[in-house]
Amino acid sequence: MKIVIIGGVAGGASAAARLRRLSEDAEIVILERGYHVSFANCGMPYYIGNIISERKKLLVTPVERFWDRFRVETRIRNEVIQIDRVNKQLVVKDLKSEKTYNEPYDKLILSPGAAPSKPPIPGMEHSLVYTLRDLTDCDRIKEKLSKNESQHIAILGAGFIGLELAENILHLGLKLTIIQKMKSILNILDPEMTTPLTKHLKEKGAQIFFDSTISKIEDFSDRESKSGKQLKLALSDGTSVIADLLLVGIGVTPESQLASEAGLKIGSSGGISVNNQMQTSDPDIYAVGDAVETMNWVTGQSGVIPLAGPANRQGRIAANHIFGQKTSYRGTQGTAIVKICDWVAAITGTSESELNRRQIDYHKCYTHSAHHAAYYPGAKMMTIKTLFSPLTRKVLGAQIIGQEGVDKKIDIFSIAIQMGMTVDQLGEVELAYAPQFGSAKDPVNMVGFVATGILDNTHPQITWEKVLELKKGTYLLLDVRTKEEFENDHIPDAMHIPVDELRNRINEVPNNRLLVTYCQVGQRGYIATRILLQKGFSVKNLSGGFKTFELYRSN
Repeated sequence: MKIVIIGGVAGGASAAARLRRLSEDAEIVILERGYHVSFANCGMPYYIGNIISERKKLLVTPVERFWDRFRVETRIRNEVIQIDRVNKQLVVKDLKSEKTYNEPYDKLILSPGAAPSKPPIPGMEHSLVYTLRDLTDCDRIKEKLSKNESQHIAILGAGFIGLELAENILHLGLKLTIIQKMKSILNILDPEMTTPLTKHLKEKGAQIFFDSTISKIEDFSDRESKSGKQLKLALSDGTSVIADLLLVGIGVTPESQLASEAGLKIGSSGGISVNNQMQTSDPDIYAVGDAVETMNWVTGQSGVIPLAGPANRQGRIAANHIFGQKTSYRGTQGTAIVKICDWVAAITGTSESELNRRQIDYHKCYTHSAHHAAYYPGAKMMTIKTLFSPLTRKVLGAQIIGQEGVDKKIDIFSIAIQMGMTVDQLGEVELAYAPQFGSAKDPVNMVGFVATGILDNTHPQITWEKVLELKKGTYLLLDVRTKEEFENDHIPDAMHIPVDELRNRINEVPNNRLLVTYCQVGQRGYIATRILLQKGFSVKNLSGGFKTFELYRSN
C-alpha cells in the first residue's frame, strides 16, 4: 500500500510516524511545499524573543530522521497542485526545478494546515508587513529585529498569536503598539476575564488601540529612524501610528482550496469536512489538523479549531483507520493556554459568549482562590469562571486567569468536561495537597461547592450584570467586608456592615427589598447570605464578590 501525506508539522508528521509503527511494508511519502516538514511552530514567537536561544531546537524531526528512523520518504519544496481522484494520483510541482510530475497513491492524507489571515487593507503587501506561519517567516522577523533597526513594533490582532508575539517583543525591550478590532483582547475568553491581562500589558509598556483596525498602510520616512524607512498605519478612528514593522496576527484560515478543487466536501466554516475516522467525503482521502472542521465537544456544533494537540491525535486516528483499527475522534473542546508576560490565561470547553450564540441554557459562577495554601509564601490569586448546565449539572466550560497554577487547574477542568462530570463531582475531586502545591479545599473543589449551592439554592447568587438589570430601589447592596476594606474602595451606594457584626446589627438591615451581599471574593458574602436567609430576608450573594465587580468595572 502506498500512502501519500500532503503537508507535515503536527498532523502529517504524527500520521507518518504512526503509519510506520503499524506497517513496515507500506510505502509512505510526505510532500511538503515548505523547507521543513516537522517543526515546533508554537515555539517560534519565543525564538523571536530570544527565550529559545537555538533555532535547531525548533526542528522536531529533521528530514533525514524521517528516513533513518521511519523509512518515510520526505520531499520538501514539493507542492501538490491537483488531486486526481479518478486515477488516484497527484499533480506535484517541484519548486526547486519548477517541473511537475504525477504521484500515485492508494490512500491520501491531507495536512495542509492553515494560512495567516490577511485583511484586504491597502498596503498589506508592504515589505515591512510580516505574518508568522513557518520557520522562513520566523527567520525573516528575527533577522529584521536583530539588525537593531526596528525599535517600534506594531501588532495587528490580540488573539493567541498576536499576544505571544507581543510578550516576546516586550521581552526584547522594544516599543509595542497593539491594534485590536474587538473591544477586548483574547476574544476566545469572555471580555471581563481579560481585564487584568489588558492592565498588565499596559503596565509593561504596550499601547493598545481597541475597537480599531488599520485602514491604510503607507511608507513613512523619518531622518531620526535608524532604518530610514518606516510604516505609517492609518487607523479607522483617524489616529496614525508610525512603526518600524507590522506583525499581523489576526488568526488563520484553513487551507482547504486544494480539497475543494478536488470536489471534496467543505464545511460551513471553510474547513474540510471529515467523519470521526478523519475520512473526507472520499473514503480513500483523509484530512487532519488545522484545515479540518470537527465537532465542538460541548456544543455539538462543527467548526475549525486549530490546535496542535488535536492535530496530533487526528493524524494518529487517520493512520489507525487506514490499517483497520477501530478508533474515532471524539471532537475538540478547545483547551488552550497562553502566557502574557507575568500572567497566564486558559480556557477549556465553551465560553459564555458561545453559549449565548448557541442559545444553550447555563449558569455561571466566579471564584477567586490562591494557587496554593494562602499561608505558604508565594501564593498567587487566580480567577476561575465556570459555566455549567442547570439541567444536567455538567461542566460546560472554564476560564482561568492568574500568575501561577493556571495550567494545572485548567487541565483538571478539561478532564472533567471530557468525562462528563457534574459540578457536584468537582466538589468531591481528590487532588494532591501540600501547602506549597495546593489547598486542602482545592480551587477546583471550591468551584464545585459554589456551583452546587447555586443549583440547590442553598447559596443563591447574582452576577454583576444581572444586578445592573435590576430596577433602582428594588435592591440594596450590602458590603460585609471590614471597615478598612470598605473605606479603601467599595461599590457605590452600598450599605456597610462587617459580617462579624451582622447578627448583632441585623435590625439595621431593611427587609423590604432584595439584598445583594458581597465581600472581597465571595466567602464572607456567602456566610452573610446564610445568616440572612435563615432570618427570613430575600438575599443573593454577588458572584465572585468585589473582585469580580472590579473585572466588570474596568472592562
